[in-house]
Amino acid sequence: HVTPEKFYVEACDDGADDVLAIDRVSTEVTLTVKKDVPPSAVTRPIFGILGTIRLVAGTYLIVITKKKKAGEIFSHAIWKATDFDILSYKKTMLHLTDIQLQDNKVFLSMLNHVLSVDGFYFSTTYDLTHTLQRLANTSPEFQEMSLLER
Repeated sequence: HVTPEKFYVEACDDGADDVLAIDRVSTEVTLTVKKDVPPSAVTRPIFGILGTIRLVAGTYLIVITKKKKAGEIFSHAIWKATDFDILSYKKTMLHLTDIQLQDNKVFLSMLNHVLSVDGFYFSTTYDLTHTLQRLANTSPEFQEMSLLER
């Protein structure tokens, strides 16, 4: 969900009520609940957040807008991110000079080129950041941690 003040990322899991709120001015990230998302927010589906990047015009949020199933590891789906959107935290570019606008445009073009190259994979249920050998040699406590905590 997008409003002029915040980005709201809502989980699609059954029973999930938490919403990630990202302030577009302070860049502060907090957890809130679904009822705090304004009804005026522009809503569209995404499949994940790739990250943020700071360019000349300010901070941008990179989200995954399309995915394709690449396969499975131990019945865990592995997805290939195939399309992205780059969302500006700033509501306007009026604070930039013509040279800064041109530089920002070049950087956005470079970023879009990098995102168009194959190789962005993710899983919502399996840890792709560690090798199978490493995962086999971890403690039960590590195995019980959420992917975010790892």
